[in-house]
Amino acid sequence: MGEDVGLAGRTYDIKLATQWATVNLTDVKYRVDINTLAHNAATQLQLNDIAICTLASNKPLVFSPYDQSPALGSFILVDRFSHATVAAGMIRHTLRRAQNVHTQSLSIGRAERERLNGHKGKVIWFTGLSGSGKSTLANALELELHGHGMHTYILDGDNVRQGLNRNLGFTDADRVENIRRIAEVAKLMMDAGLIVLTAFISPFRQERDMARELIGWRTLSKCMTPHWKPANNATSRASIKKHVQG
Repeated sequence: MGEDVGLAGRTYDIKLATQWATVNLTDVKYRVDINTLAHNAATQLQLNDIAICTLASNKPLVFSPYDQSPALGSFILVDRFSHATVAAGMIRHTLRRAQNVHTQSLSIGRAERERLNGHKGKVIWFTGLSGSGKSTLANALELELHGHGMHTYILDGDNVRQGLNRNLGFTDADRVENIRRIAEVAKLMMDAGLIVLTAFISPFRQERDMARELIGWRTLSKCMTPHWKPANNATSRASIKKHVQG
């Protein structure tokens, strides 16, 4: 790996021969000790680490195990935002997955749901330090939007960790997975035509950028709350409500 820590749940661009795709680092199986060749448990990868990992591609790729074809069995991983090469790897084998899983075409789409709701679906992502007022501001804004007849829902960090993300802790790897799950849920709820307000610490830039790319640059608004001042509450609500309606 390069200088940035490699964590399960992060996405990268992959270059395999002449092919480019997006891959998700779904699992770090183990790290290999280069002195003893022992297999050590690992949840993240540091500079110059050698590890066995699982990658999931967003589209089919032509490949071969490295021992059969080095050209089709070797690849590099590129950071999607800095465009720096962060890792090089060799393919050992493919994982068997169901071949009959496809995107289902549905009769009712986001546009129809938005027409029924009377407004567009959006995601407003509140982020900041613990105690900075993310949940308070999200709750105040939801009250304002609800009063104007808009369909809303708050995904709050503490509440989500009591259910969907109950099995996650606070390691870097778990924080990455926490944000990935929330981004996926927020995207589904936005597709339902809702205005979704999320309140999470979101400590890593890569995951904030991942959420923005997943949800869409034009449908996600990021609100930083570095310092909370109650006197500015009404001004903040009015500013964000204007953006939502615009």
